[in-house]
Amino acid sequence: MSVRSDVVIIGAGAAGLSLAERLCAAEGRSPLTVRLVEAPPGPLRSPPRTWCFWENGAGRHDDAVTAAWNRLRVRSPGGRLVDADTGSARYKMIRSDDFEAVMGRRLAGRPGLTRTEATVEAIEGTPGGANVLVRTSHGRQESLPARWVFDSRPLGSLPRSRTTLLQHFRGWFVRTARPAFDPGAVELMDFRTPQPERGLAFGYVLPTGPRTALVEYTQFSAAVLPTECYDRALDSYLRTVLGIRDFHVEASEEGVIPMTDARFARRSGESVFRIGAAGGCTRPSTGYTFAAIQRQTAAVAAALLAGRRPVPPEPHSRRSRAMDAVLLHALASGRLDGAAFFTRLFSQVPTERLLRFLDGATTLREDLSIGLNSPVLPLLSSALVLPTRPLRPSPTR
Repeated sequence: MSVRSDVVIIGAGAAGLSLAERLCAAEGRSPLTVRLVEAPPGPLRSPPRTWCFWENGAGRHDDAVTAAWNRLRVRSPGGRLVDADTGSARYKMIRSDDFEAVMGRRLAGRPGLTRTEATVEAIEGTPGGANVLVRTSHGRQESLPARWVFDSRPLGSLPRSRTTLLQHFRGWFVRTARPAFDPGAVELMDFRTPQPERGLAFGYVLPTGPRTALVEYTQFSAAVLPTECYDRALDSYLRTVLGIRDFHVEASEEGVIPMTDARFARRSGESVFRIGAAGGCTRPSTGYTFAAIQRQTAAVAAALLAGRRPVPPEPHSRRSRAMDAVLLHALASGRLDGAAFFTRLFSQVPTERLLRFLDGATTLREDLSIGLNSPVLPLLSSALVLPTRPLRPSPTR
């Protein structure tokens, strides 16, 4: 059996790496012993992905940022443009490969940190801690004892919920023959795409230069599509909507993000906790996750370094979760026109306030003012019906 660590972190994605880096970056304190367990190459590792978030000024991870913007654009199905300046906030994009490389450099040579490549087979509670049973790439089983365990692996199934939509998307990293993009602005939601009967669909353009961009087709709906459907939608969006005919696809990414009103348990044992998306960091109404991961891992690290019980905090307030539940039900039931709803919000609510709202940082008074700019009847109807709906198993991804 290995020497007991203070902390074992399972998973080396955004949550696992962020927590490890925060624990190992503390200065002027006795370092904790930390073991970071990463799945070997293969299906248990997450594919490359892109994370976006809002942030004021310089940030902790700016050395991993691919691009940042201070203007957001939303376009209605009919083409009406909302062009919003984000003020002091910047919309930032990080590619997971870049994040992992930066965090790898920061963690290299840190005292007290051990990185292990292995598959986790079980976690067993012990008096005053837990054992993580792993199988190495050489087929050997090992037991990694720890005082605290933080598990960031995706859940095998989602908790029961009243409403779950899937945010599913596919994106192309494109290069055009001539300048075609405005590097200073993000097309956050371009609704000039065919809309599903329930839910919504939009184009999403993240320019990294005049001739390069990540272009995505995204749906909020109940079921994913075959890959060829996304590719046809992307090709049509680029050629027909954006008017770009001469382009080359350099890489692609795709994903499915559950948007659910389910409650995520952040504890799975006396000394075992879930963090990241598995710990409820994904915002139900938008799918954004990265900023909440940073808040959650910062709180956990602060508790560990101060010798307190490191229970991960709820990433989103009760009020935010309640509002999200109503919105999800209104979209899923077809009561709410999603394209009209988001276009109206961005056109009528001051941008900085709206971004804080989407990040769950607004006051009750600000939330009420935003509510006045929302379609009251469909949201009120959903709010009245929602408590009568039973909890059901969430759909598989």
